[in-house]
Amino acid sequence: MSGSTTSGADARHRVVIIGSGFGGLFGAKALKRSDVDVTMVAKTTHHLFQPLLYQVATGILSEGEIAPPTREILSGQKNARVLLGEVTEIDLENRLVFSHVLRRQTVTEYDTLLVAAGASQSYFGNDHFAEFAPGMKSIDDALELRGRIFGAFELAELGAQRGEDIDHLLTFVVVGAGPTGVEMAGQIAELAHRTLKRDFHYINTRHARVILADAADQVLPPFGERLGASSKKELEKLGVEVMLGAMVTGVDERGLEVKYRNGRTERIEAVTKMWAAGVQANPLGRTLSEQTGAPLDRAGRIRVNSDLTLPGHPEVFVVGDMISLDNLPGVAQVAIQGAKYAAKEIDHRLADKPPQEPFHYFDKGSMAIISRFRAVAMVGKLRLTGVIAWLMWLAVHLVYITGFKNRVTAVLHWFVSFLGRGRSERTSTEQQIFARNALAKLDRGAADLVSDPSGEAHMDAEESRRVELEEKAREEARLTDRGERGVPVEQRAG
Repeated sequence: MSGSTTSGADARHRVVIIGSGFGGLFGAKALKRSDVDVTMVAKTTHHLFQPLLYQVATGILSEGEIAPPTREILSGQKNARVLLGEVTEIDLENRLVFSHVLRRQTVTEYDTLLVAAGASQSYFGNDHFAEFAPGMKSIDDALELRGRIFGAFELAELGAQRGEDIDHLLTFVVVGAGPTGVEMAGQIAELAHRTLKRDFHYINTRHARVILADAADQVLPPFGERLGASSKKELEKLGVEVMLGAMVTGVDERGLEVKYRNGRTERIEAVTKMWAAGVQANPLGRTLSEQTGAPLDRAGRIRVNSDLTLPGHPEVFVVGDMISLDNLPGVAQVAIQGAKYAAKEIDHRLADKPPQEPFHYFDKGSMAIISRFRAVAMVGKLRLTGVIAWLMWLAVHLVYITGFKNRVTAVLHWFVSFLGRGRSERTSTEQQIFARNALAKLDRGAADLVSDPSGEAHMDAEESRRVELEEKAREEARLTDRGERGVPVEQRAG
């Protein structure tokens, strides 16, 4: 494995940010005018607007509209740079961050560390479910689900033409009745009942079965009982079957098993499943816990001080989905406000100013879209539903989409999808569906598909390849010079 070390040669304060999500990006931007050098280390090259992933999965938006390149966003910030790599280790004592990409290791030194690595999907100890029920945390997840959803209709059309049973192909199950699950179920129902209803000859897409299952007894628990009940009614009007108190106990290629509170079990035959039932903090939380003694909660979130630092390490800030503090929700605003707070605290320290008051989260409200013209919103004491909530949802999401170009194209696609019935991003391939599972079967994932960075193991193969290419080039030139292309062998000059 190759390795390199990045460090600052001058006396500028070095801030390393882990993650390019809301916490990482807003933290970097908040330090734009600070006398520091900012290095963002992230495992992807883009900033992901995660709340709109389900619209990529259901063909409304393209991935580029919700995932602009991080380098492009920060290109005008002279004190910031971006490094690609997944952080696997943090050495708090020596203030080092270790990141890897395709067997290549980079070691980055820091004076202050901002950890904003986010969270991943939680299968509650049943990680093998992921093979058949992808989550909704990355562009890869969304593209795979897009392929699975639209592919299911295509396979159903083929099966119906042959007279086969296609019920399992036209059954879609979303596990988890939080905002992501509700939005996903609503959009699949709209696809089946409105967008695709004229596109097939042998199937009636309006007969598709869309199921939203959750072990809890309410839809959208964080929104309260009244909005949860209203959302359930709206989903049922769309044709979504809402199954509450139904805990998923098994998932395979063709369906899943659910168990109800009374002990009754049910098998649901469904090829397309999507998991939105829980989240797990980034494993870096455990690394930090082991070095500081800070406890973790059941979701892997680490307990932080009131100023978002780790016990005994005031130079390390942790923000967003990774922290356990005052029962803060796992929403973008917590990460954004936490990152801005940390950036301001860094400025205070460099200017020898007194520390800020403890971090206080300002709740700007929560929103979830059910379908076109249907949404719920909770802002302070206000509880809104219907078109007004839907318009508020549109406005808020436009504000936080990064980049003017992305806002314009998002509006155009929303116009096509919500006022018309089209979906401009319906392209899907088998590669999108199966690539993740294929990579997972390799011992080291994508790293097994590339050569060792040292190159020593492949010197002989490279030399052999060089000889082959040189011989091929000489033969190509000879054929051209002697005018023998397209000439039968027996007619060529001796």
